[in-house]
Amino acid sequence: MTKASPEIEALAAERLAAEESRITGSRRTTVNLRTTGAEFWKHPSPWMIAAALVGAVVWRALEGDFRISDLLAPAIYVALFPVQEWLIHVFILHWRPRKIAGITIDSELARDHRAHHADPRDIPLVFIPWRSLIAVIAGLAAIGLLAFPRLGQGLTFIAVVAAAGLVYEWSHYLIHSDYKPRTRIYKAIWRNHRLHHYKNEHYWFTVTSTATADKLFRTYPDPGSIKASPTAKNLHGIDA
Repeated sequence: MTKASPEIEALAAERLAAEESRITGSRRTTVNLRTTGAEFWKHPSPWMIAAALVGAVVWRALEGDFRISDLLAPAIYVALFPVQEWLIHVFILHWRPRKIAGITIDSELARDHRAHHADPRDIPLVFIPWRSLIAVIAGLAAIGLLAFPRLGQGLTFIAVVAAAGLVYEWSHYLIHSDYKPRTRIYKAIWRNHRLHHYKNEHYWFTVTSTATADKLFRTYPDPGSIKASPTAKNLHGIDA
């Protein structure tokens, strides 16, 4: 593999070092989880997902008729969650705008994600845009209520997917916040996502885990073997 130019490598190293020192620098005031969490709940998507979660849990409790088979679909979903996360990141969030029959196809999710790459420190851009989230929640409700043989199974599935969505939103937000990593697992996730933003946007696509779907799809290389990308902050080389 050819090496990137020294200028691009230096720029990537500077970006990553500046971002990490902003949070881990010895002179920076420590930001605790309570303060970080308070900011999290100032944005609409956590409340929307939490409402879907609570609604599904309450309805499921009222429905009754709990069976072990209720857990099958949720277990499969959780096992495949890193793969889903990777696929959405690659094919929806990193969608390149294109014209089909004279009409430009470019979703709000893709537009906002380009803006997020342009300024990873802009916290509102970290979250799923609420207009798109309405469609996602409606689609989830339709699947849960119509695609399962029993209502209880569908409601359990909705609850688990909503819980996973809330975990994703929290994890992504926490990574981009000023909270300093303390555990080994979180440090790995934190570093992984920063490599995606500041080293090369074509690798390290998972957000809530590392060495899972990225390894499966061969987007988890040794960072030292990958050249820095000049478009990490300008996806596809176009304006956000």
